[in-house]
Amino acid sequence: MKVLNIIEIAYRATLEEQDDPVVWIIHAMKGAGADHSVLLSGNAVNYAVTAQGVPPLMFGDRAQKHAPRLAEQVAGLVAKGVDVMVVRECLTERGIREEELIGGLTMVKQAAVPKMMGGFDQVWHW
Repeated sequence: MKVLNIIEIAYRATLEEQDDPVVWIIHAMKGAGADHSVLLSGNAVNYAVTAQGVPPLMFGDRAQKHAPRLAEQVAGLVAKGVDVMVVRECLTERGIREEELIGGLTMVKQAAVPKMMGGFDQVWHW
């Protein structure tokens, strides 16, 4: 079964975790042999930007020093053979240039997304 994961909501649960739970579960499912692809859309296109720096978050005198490294996690998906696509118009809306992104991504136009969905058995929208 081929599954397309559309990740649109960004930074879900990343204050207390070191990863996005959706990206993490796709890593796990791919590791178990599942056939998953990812489409980064909306604010989640930021996940593919290489130069992300997140300073420690302070709660009183306590610091959360282990910020998520989402670009590294997405690059890990690419390294595992997951097809990771990015909606080009979402990058443009946010002023992100392709040169700022990790390697191995596929750029898609927003208008092509509905037809692309037809190539998958299931589409999961996160």
